[in-house]
Amino acid sequence: MKTSWYKEPWAWLIFILPTIAVIASITTYFIANHEPDSLVIGDYYKRGKTINLEISKIKLAQKLGMQFALKTGGNDLIIKPTGIVKEFPLLNVNFYHPTLAKNDFHLVLTADGNGYFRHHFKTPISGKWRITLSSFKNNWRIENVIHLPQSDFINIEPDLAEAN
Repeated sequence: MKTSWYKEPWAWLIFILPTIAVIASITTYFIANHEPDSLVIGDYYKRGKTINLEISKIKLAQKLGMQFALKTGGNDLIIKPTGIVKEFPLLNVNFYHPTLAKNDFHLVLTADGNGYFRHHFKTPISGKWRITLSSFKNNWRIENVIHLPQSDFINIEPDLAEAN
């Protein structure tokens, strides 16, 4: 006695396995493209040419004796110059998150009466950050990896090993 194909359990097993694979692949495609990874470096050759320029900026910071101390207390960021006697009006401060480019931010700070550079955040920042300090003219540069919050002052010094 012959039965209809849809009454056979083996027929459903043969149909359901490829159907599950197709549904899983479509789901994986949408998950992967929902929030695509940001491209860290688009033009490797161009980036390679600028590395020498960045290294020369770090060497200039070493030559000038640029050093800073950084501290975060609550929502306040305090950066004080420690290795120089020359005053400068503005300090560019860049914070780069190691994995999430959307969390990166930039500050332009002016010195207060004591020569300290201060900023008040709405919410406290924490975690691992790559911090870059540079002058307004961008002729010298200091890069360091720091972990926040920091209740005591930590030294931020020019180091060629920290350069990208």
